[in-house]
This record gives sequence, structure tokens and C-alpha cells, in this order.
Amino acid sequence: MLKGAVSSRYAEALYNVAVHNHKLDEVEQELNFIVGMVESLSDFKKILYHPIITVQEKKVFLENIFKDNISSVTKNFLFLLVDHHRQFFLKDILKVYKEYANKIREITQAQVFSAVELNTEEKVRIEQIIQRFTGKKVETTFNVDPSLIGGVILRIGNKIIDGSVRAKLDNLKEHLTRQAV
Repeated sequence: MLKGAVSSRYAEALYNVAVHNHKLDEVEQELNFIVGMVESLSDFKKILYHPIITVQEKKVFLENIFKDNISSVTKNFLFLLVDHHRQFFLKDILKVYKEYANKIREITQAQVFSAVELNTEEKVRIEQIIQRFTGKKVETTFNVDPSLIGGVILRIGNKIIDGSVRAKLDNLKEHLTRQAV
């Protein structure tokens, strides 16, 4: 609960500042870069998250790392997170920030789960179907879940369309169980 509330509050504030400063895309790219560093460089993560390292030391560290490589909007936001001990939420803040930004861009996020890896043609076809369904551009992530047996599950925003063989078998089992009683 706390994670979602904190992420939403900070993401909305950053979004508003970025829009006001005409840096919506730039801030998103910079946050992606920073989150990538945190995720891939264990020393960077240790310094940023270590409880004994002071807030001021973390800010000096961030200033030295990023100098003129990120905008003042992003840098000040990082400092704000560190000041309030919220740097742990950075990845979640980025996720929510992207949702806000994509609303203005009229882009929808979609996840596709399939039993096997889809080829390029299948992926393009599914994206086209989602675009027609939503009327928006689509950013799609494709995932493999062998437990589906076959078919696909689409998650578009908070809607789920389950066309998997597993779901059909579960429905058939439920139907047969009800008739047997």
C-alpha cells in the first residue's frame, strides 16, 4: 500500500514539473538511465541505499556521477528522493511516471503472455489488433508462460483478455463438475 501511494505521489509531482518545463521525454529517458544503473551496478545501488551513508554524502555522490549529464529537473528530483529517504521507490516511480506520460501521448501499455515465443509476424499482428481495439498507439511487452499450454493472454491497462488453452480447459472442467453434481 505504501509503495503505491508513495510512487504515485512522487511520480505525479515529477510529471507536473516535467510538463511545466517541457521535459517530459527527457526526464523519462534520464530516469530510465538512472534506474538501469541502479539495477545493473551493485556498488551504485549499495551507496544509494546504504543506511549509514548520509543524505549529504549521497547527494555529493549523485552530483559527481551525473554532473551535467542529466537535467536539473531530474537531478533535483533525485535529491528530493534522497532527502526524504524515498530513493528505494525510484523504479516504481518511473513506472507510474510512464503511465502519466503515456496518457498524454495517447499510448497504452499492453502485455502479451503466450505459451511459446511468438515470431515477429505474430507480434506485429497482435499489436495491430490491440491498436484497433484501443484506438491508441501501443507499447507491448511479450512474455512466455508455458503453463498456458497454448493461446495468449492480453493485459491492456486493467483489462484482461484470456484466450489461453489453460483457461478454456479450466472452464470446461468447471462446466463438467457442475453437471456431474
